[in-house]
Amino acid sequence: MTSSTQAAVTGKTHWTHKKTPEGDMKLFMWEKPATDGKGANGTVIFVHGSSMSSVPTFDLSVPGRPDSSVMDWFAKRGFNTWCFDMEGYGQSSKLRDIHYDIASGADDLAAVSDYITRTTGQKQFLVYGISSGALRAAMFAERHPERVSRLALDAFVWTGKGSPTLEERAKKLDQWRAQKRRPIDRAFVHSIFNRDHPGCAEEKVIEAFADAILTYDDSVPTGTYLDMCANLPVVNPEKITAATIIMRGQYDGIASVEDLMEFFAKLPNPDKQFAVMAGISHASFQQINYQLVYHILHAFFSQPGPIYHG
Repeated sequence: MTSSTQAAVTGKTHWTHKKTPEGDMKLFMWEKPATDGKGANGTVIFVHGSSMSSVPTFDLSVPGRPDSSVMDWFAKRGFNTWCFDMEGYGQSSKLRDIHYDIASGADDLAAVSDYITRTTGQKQFLVYGISSGALRAAMFAERHPERVSRLALDAFVWTGKGSPTLEERAKKLDQWRAQKRRPIDRAFVHSIFNRDHPGCAEEKVIEAFADAILTYDDSVPTGTYLDMCANLPVVNPEKITAATIIMRGQYDGIASVEDLMEFFAKLPNPDKQFAVMAGISHASFQQINYQLVYHILHAFFSQPGPIYHG
């Protein structure tokens, strides 16, 4: 008999709409259900970052790299998994002439969660966001606490204090304000892996990641860059009531440890964790130490909640 961790994982495309002043906008969703046919361990929604769509980030296939797809890895362990493209990215609508900021992404996540609830009956979710996706996920958790059972914030930033990445990015603030979209190419994808600590990712993985990203987009919105350079903080930790883990790569330059620890201290739910991921820079799932990231996330998402509260 084939075990659940050996069973093939199959994906399914879904579409939903988000209402906007300019009309309904289409949102692309990609589902990979648990291979045990039950999904008893919960439903995970993965939230992508500023510069790439969802499938390259969470369902990447790299020859010779086992379990390269985090969606497959979790589906084989009894989780229903979903990802989606924000409006302005990938296969979702790109019709509106707006910056597509972090608040817009939180609206997308709300629309996606509504759809999953309507179609599956699932009302609470395990939510993982990376980089600006973590800000979108945190804002969603702040707005809709009843929908988030556990929240994972990877490559997160709160105020931006002490961030070398944002200090450098802010030099182009006038450009982010003036332009609704910014071009991306293979050199840009390489810069994601070289800016903090070169060597954290294999070249074949970076190339596969770039191939996948550029299949869907040759430009992406500037709204999250604008928010992260000029408008932080955009979330209030004291209003995030879900159990939360902060996941910080050892070499990640998007936020200082001090900034994240101040955020962590203000989280009201005592069911919280702060994990430093050794040998990781920014794009966690594409790093050499990706299995370490999977383990940390799985342990948090599968952890039972406290029975005694005092």
